[in-house]
Amino acid sequence: MGSRTITKAFASDGALGQVIPGFQPRQPQLDMANAVDEAIEHQTQLVVEAGTGTGKTFAYLVPALLSGKKTIISTGSKNLQEQLFHRDLPLMVEALGFHGKVSLLKGRSNYLCLDS
Repeated sequence: MGSRTITKAFASDGALGQVIPGFQPRQPQLDMANAVDEAIEHQTQLVVEAGTGTGKTFAYLVPALLSGKKTIISTGSKNLQEQLFHRDLPLMVEALGFHGKVSLLKGRSNYLCLDS
């Protein structure tokens, strides 16, 4: 996909700017999105630490959706899971014109774990 596509999506007049009133690009958010994009492209692992309010959610959702690859996003709380699935994800789907399938998995049987 490339950093140009990511940079364009995060520009003030880009995909996010079109659906989020007052959207302002933030360099840490763009840096994270580019790192996520690169990790997806090269099938490598990535660990990112970022403070509250840095735009982490969009920084991983945008490259995940644009990649067209299966992506699993696991959250630490059901509240965050609800926010992602019912608020942030639909917004990103609209902004990016994503037409793929998204699903919400809940419950003990849906954990990614080798132990049952």
